[in-house]
Amino acid sequence: MKLLTDSHAHLDSRAFNEDRDEVLERIKENMDFVVNIGCNIKSSITSMEYAKKYDFIYATIGIHPNDIAEYNNEVEDNLLKWGQEKKVLAIGEIGLDYHWMASPKLVQISAFKRQMTVAEKLNKPVVIHTRDAMEDTINILEEFPNITGIIHCYPGSVNVANRMKKNYYFGIGGVLTFKNSKKLIEVIKEIDINRLVLETDCPYMTPAPYRGKRNEPLYTEYVAQKIAEIKGISYNDVLSITNKNARDAYKIGTL
Repeated sequence: MKLLTDSHAHLDSRAFNEDRDEVLERIKENMDFVVNIGCNIKSSITSMEYAKKYDFIYATIGIHPNDIAEYNNEVEDNLLKWGQEKKVLAIGEIGLDYHWMASPKLVQISAFKRQMTVAEKLNKPVVIHTRDAMEDTINILEEFPNITGIIHCYPGSVNVANRMKKNYYFGIGGVLTFKNSKKLIEVIKEIDINRLVLETDCPYMTPAPYRGKRNEPLYTEYVAQKIAEIKGISYNDVLSITNKNARDAYKIGTL
């Protein structure tokens, strides 16, 4: 049984233009499923197309804080419509990015809340992007106590995780395998494995031993291996648990 998953991929990236079919074939042969993440209108549409074409791919739709300038009433209406598609699992990736500050804070916050409301109307989970904005992110998430989802590329502390663990899973990717990942390793030691999901954020954040090269979904195996090492459990147990976690987080259903 194939258990390896990738809860957060960007297979529509131009980094895959030359060999996307080969990457998809490797996914088909070795993985249970991959979730392709929408981060603007174009990628949301492409994610839905992939989900319709490939039975091992699911989609999310949403507007990333760095693309939030394109958010308007028409976009919101489209999200509400597209969110009813069977293989559209979540609204995301949405959130706040105070590192790049592509839009002012108040603009980001407004669009974030509006997209959380979209998720609430659709009864869908969310995929959260937060960078240098954890406190504002938590405050907004707490305004929507009935929404669940995934904190993508979890950047926070154990204490912050404990504040969110009831409603949210934590996406763990290649950063965990980096030599300077001591903080994240300590977090992984403390967070219940039943709240962790594997992700790549491919083509970015490539784990060791391929750091510096393009990432792809299959490389979540290296993240799983590192979690197994940190937790002192078997690799297969990590795959089984994180597979169930991803299914629960996205409301996919059981095997």
